[in-house]
Amino acid sequence: MCCKNSSMGWLHMLVKILVVVGGINWGLVGVSMLMGSATQWNVVNMLLGGMPVLEGVVYLLVGVSAIMMLCGCKCSKTCASECSANPSTPTQSM
Repeated sequence: MCCKNSSMGWLHMLVKILVVVGGINWGLVGVSMLMGSATQWNVVNMLLGGMPVLEGVVYLLVGVSAIMMLCGCKCSKTCASECSANPSTPTQSM
């Protein structure tokens, strides 16, 4: 069965979103450091700075998402072979 059609498709999408958000956040932190900016452009801290526990939870979820992407389903390989073999199966865009 193709991963995109599975009931866990929402989890794959959430993992991808969290990894992208984390990557953009760390990219902004790096840019602010290279520019010698006195303030860091840490979006998570800007949004949740008053709630350090919630900020920590967000960082934890981003880290777990990255590990899931490294160890999880290889959707591109699975779907490329299975979905192309059965073109009548509808697929969702991720």
